[in-house]
This record gives sequence, C-alpha cells and structure tokens, in this order.
Amino acid sequence: MTTARAHLTRDDLAPLAREALGRAPAAVTRLRGGSKKGVYRLALDNGRSAIAYVWSPEEDYWGPADADIRDPFAHASGLGLFLSAHDLLTELGVRTPRLLFADEDAEHLPAYAAVVEDVRGGSLELLLRSDPGAARVPLARLAGTLGVLRECVSAGYGKAALVEEGSKPIGNSCEQVVADRAVHDIAEVADRDPRVRAVRGALAERVHQLYDRIEPRERASLVHGELGPDHVLVTEDGDPALIDIEGLMYFDAEWEHVFLQLRFGPAYDLLHTGDLDEDRMELYRLAMHLNLVAGPLRLLDGDFPERAHMQEIAESNLRRVLSLLSGAS
Repeated sequence: MTTARAHLTRDDLAPLAREALGRAPAAVTRLRGGSKKGVYRLALDNGRSAIAYVWSPEEDYWGPADADIRDPFAHASGLGLFLSAHDLLTELGVRTPRLLFADEDAEHLPAYAAVVEDVRGGSLELLLRSDPGAARVPLARLAGTLGVLRECVSAGYGKAALVEEGSKPIGNSCEQVVADRAVHDIAEVADRDPRVRAVRGALAERVHQLYDRIEPRERASLVHGELGPDHVLVTEDGDPALIDIEGLMYFDAEWEHVFLQLRFGPAYDLLHTGDLDEDRMELYRLAMHLNLVAGPLRLLDGDFPERAHMQEIAESNLRRVLSLLSGAS
C-alpha cells in the first residue's frame, strides 16, 4: 500500500501566513482536487481567510515533469507561470483572486508559494448543480471574459510567458502541436488498453485526416487552457474569477471551446460563439478526448488519492474516442 503524502500543517504554513497576512492561521485545510500544487485555506482568528498555493514535488502528483516552456502543453506548474499569467489577466481586467503575497525566494517554506484572496462564493461547478438559474449571471459574464481573452491576440503561439518574452515554441502551428500530441497519446494508451491497441492505426490515420483539412492561421488568441466550471469561482457580486491559471497560453480559441463544450455540457449554450473553425474543432475534440484518457491513466500510475474519479474520467473519454472513430467510419 502506498503511504499517504505528508501535507503541510498549520505550523508549516505559519511563517508564510505571518508575512502575507500579519498573523498565523488559526486553522489550515488542504482543499481537494489539486494535483500539481497544494491549495490550502488559511483561516484566521478574526474570521477572515486566504488561500495559499504551494509548488513543490510533495504537492505535485504528476511526478518529475518535462518543464520545457517551449512546449505549449508542457507541465503547467510553478510560481513563475502563475505570476506571469496573473499579471497579464490583471492587465486585461480579467478577474482572478487578488495576489496578496508571492514568496519568490522560498524564504517562508522549502517551496515557492503565493497567497491570494479567498473567493468564498464557491465554484461555478457547484452553483450549476445547486441553482442553475442563479448560475446564468456568472455564465453570461464568463462569456464576456472569453471575449476579452479572444481579442488578446499574438502572431506567435505558446505559453503566455514564452510569447510575452518573444521566444519561439516547439512546433510550427497550433494544429501541428495538437496532432503530434494526439498521435503520442494514441501510442501511450494503446500500451495500456487493448481496445485502443486494436484500432491504433485507424485512430492515427483519423488524426492525420483531420489535420490535413485545416487551413493555416496567422494569429493565436489568449486561452486559459483548462477552463472547466471547477476552475471558475463566483464572487459575492456574481462575477467569475479564474483560477488554475498557470496554463494560460496563446493558442487557437477552438482548443478552449472544445474543453468548454465538454465540461459545461448544456450550460455551454451561454458560452458558445459562432465564428469557430469546425475543422479545427473536429481535430481538437478527438485530441482532447485522447489526452483525457492518457493523462489520467498516467496520473494513476502514481499515488494520486482520488483514484475512482480519475479512472472514471479516463473511461468516459475512452468511450468517446471510440465513438468518434466509429462515427467517422
């Protein structure tokens, strides 16, 4: 049996909290769901609270990762990526939890960390479940946020931090990077699951067919990269606040919308825009499902605790991959 990881305690986080908030926390809770960084609620004795983000190997269930920032899909984790994304979103007027303190020298923990505002309105995911009617306001405002991101364009693509500094990413185009990763994911999943092994060649051929249909595009727009309703908090005023922003990048808007469509389900109707390239959508949809099989199965090789949920994600997306292949036959 794998030994559970020893996460940070109140005493561990006290120096960080004192520097950021002026006092030690009365209680600390590690929030569920984080797989790349630790997310801790720091509750103070005056009724206030804040959130601490901690980036360290002990908090990262993906294990040692390729940190080549030139790859748009490289491991999106770390204080540097967070600060770059936070600065850019703030400049654009896109709401994200306010930054209260960044420990860029790892002085207060044996790890890089940041403390941000605790947006206590809950996630949009929870609101969609509990009160779909009330969720329409933040959903409509999220559509506006997507419009702001879409209007922020660049001649280059890749992680926002890379593009902002003028460096060149791996690959020649968004669609080529996606197609190459899809073929890699097919090979990885085929080694793990006989259902994909049996159709490996047909899947790879389908990826190449979809890629060949796509016309070149000269500009990329800003995308969150993994914008599910669990990555949107709702403020007291009903505004959406984006979290898990380290993967912010310049890329095709279709990549964002394939994920939005998948994660928001019927609620996507309020986020839909009519000027998307359907050829890109078709390639990206298949590639997205493939990656949502490969990624969770890779995570399950380690000691990630929420195993049943991750297995369910892999299985449901595998069924969708096989359905898309069957529908194309």
